[in-house]
Amino acid sequence: MKNIVYLLLFITSVLTAQNGFESGNALYKRGQYEQAIQAYESVVQTEKKESADLYFNLGNCYYKLNQVAPAIYNYEKALVLKPNDTEILNNLKFAQKKTIDEIKVVPKVGFEKLVHDFTAFFHYDTWAWIAIGFAVVVLLLFLGYYFAQTSLAKRVFFFGMFFGLLLVLICVFAGYFEQSHFKNDRPAILFAAITEVKSEPQNSSPAVIMLHEGAKVYVLENLEQWRKVQLTDGTEGWLNASAIKEVK
Repeated sequence: MKNIVYLLLFITSVLTAQNGFESGNALYKRGQYEQAIQAYESVVQTEKKESADLYFNLGNCYYKLNQVAPAIYNYEKALVLKPNDTEILNNLKFAQKKTIDEIKVVPKVGFEKLVHDFTAFFHYDTWAWIAIGFAVVVLLLFLGYYFAQTSLAKRVFFFGMFFGLLLVLICVFAGYFEQSHFKNDRPAILFAAITEVKSEPQNSSPAVIMLHEGAKVYVLENLEQWRKVQLTDGTEGWLNASAIKEVK
């Protein structure tokens, strides 16, 4: 009986979330962006449902209302769930053009960059499923090796197992590396209209740089109400935690 109740509650929550999402879409089409935001936000806050499409639509609503920081923030959240999506990336670029700060993006180089370029092709969960798929193939090759009648067939199956195991190890490593990068990577968007990035976590310390709404930073360290951040050009400093909102 309990299982039936849980199932009904689950179905109800899914339908409610879908209704909220569709309601937001209808309001957006009518140009009622503030009401659409309320509908979308209710899905996130009340129903605890997240999707790239939901955050993408939220970003579009805020963009239409010229609210730069919330627009960029929601586009970034959409990219976390759907990396490299061209439509999200294009809209994010349009929103970033409305920001005041022009911070250069210094490309990363080295072996770690090469590894991440490879592992970023898939989410770490996807890498895990690929590893499982190759493991099944290795098992089938082992069965083929075990039951093979000729030495040639045994050699083929043996080398196939060796290559399959190598692919399994590569996928496991890629998934582990991507998961580690995902956890350590802490992008955040500046919501304060203007704020100073300090050289030390003190109000009296000199400012390193002045940032404006919509700027993107990466959180490196927490210290009470302060956050040590790094800009895309490599500049580091401290700002108040209330000035930013972390994407993940």
